[in-house]
Amino acid sequence: MFKSIIQKLAGDEQGATAIEYGLIVALVALGAVTAMSRLGGSSQGGLQATADAISRAIAP
Repeated sequence: MFKSIIQKLAGDEQGATAIEYGLIVALVALGAVTAMSRLGGSSQGGLQATADAISRAIAP
């Protein structure tokens, strides 16, 4: 009886597949957060330069 339970659990791969998908989602999310934080810093500098240029153009 115990042997049949172990064999049944060993043959069931649904849990392993769910874990694999979870790991893939976590890696994609980590990559997205990293990319957004790096791009956010560089785009902020560009936006600030544009705002400064507009302020200089409007100033009397």
